[in-house]
Amino acid sequence: MKILFLGDVMGRAGRRAISENLPRLRTEWKLDFVVVNGENATSGMGLSGSHAKTLLDAGADCLTLGDHAFDQKDMLSFIEQEPRVIRPLNFSKNAPGKGARLFTAKNGRKVLVTQALGQVFMKRPFDDPFSALEPVLKTHPLGGMASAVIVDMHCEATSEKMAMGHWCDGRASLVVGTHTHVPTSDAMILPGGTAYLTDAGMSGDYHSVIGMEKTEPLRRFITGMPKDRFTPANEEATLSGVYIETDDRTGKATRIVPVRQGGKLQQSAP
Repeated sequence: MKILFLGDVMGRAGRRAISENLPRLRTEWKLDFVVVNGENATSGMGLSGSHAKTLLDAGADCLTLGDHAFDQKDMLSFIEQEPRVIRPLNFSKNAPGKGARLFTAKNGRKVLVTQALGQVFMKRPFDDPFSALEPVLKTHPLGGMASAVIVDMHCEATSEKMAMGHWCDGRASLVVGTHTHVPTSDAMILPGGTAYLTDAGMSGDYHSVIGMEKTEPLRRFITGMPKDRFTPANEEATLSGVYIETDDRTGKATRIVPVRQGGKLQQSAP
């Protein structure tokens, strides 16, 4: 299978880049399945129902969220109506929606998508992500009912993301980190056949401070004093993420390539 994962969509610039480029990439790269993290697509904080529809209409098969999952209040009801939106497994026992779901790809094969929140350096305490993922991975063994398994590890610490990658090795097709909005250069296939990338980066304007217009973040760093709200930067965005190919029999990764399309970053494509 040919699978594309795109990192955190950031504001209007990120949504525009998805809408303008994803339909073309699906065709040119002959993609079987596309996952997009939509965690910051609405004003940089969460995802609204209408913006979720925009990303899905552009060609995403599944949207993942993160610690800002329900910052946009309409997502509380929208996620119950739209099974293609996945929230973190360990967000809250009372959270609406699902933290894992089995999807049918364009080629008819089944793809499991799941997401967990890390604990290190996060603003609020979340349940142990490893314990949350264990029953999901055990129920959906790679190469069995699930032809591919994708794990979105949404957290701050690179060490925690790496630990999750090694822990999932041989049980997932891809473990990819999200949340920090900066793409890493450690794309690799682990010994057990799991493709791994510490952070997919953001799909947003990189002439910014992790997606926000520079003035207010700079003021706060320099003076320690807030003045205005953070505003998403809105120049040309770079689509950032990762492309993998998997063995149809085992579900293990056979190829991994970082993706950077458009905007200001050095370009990279399969």
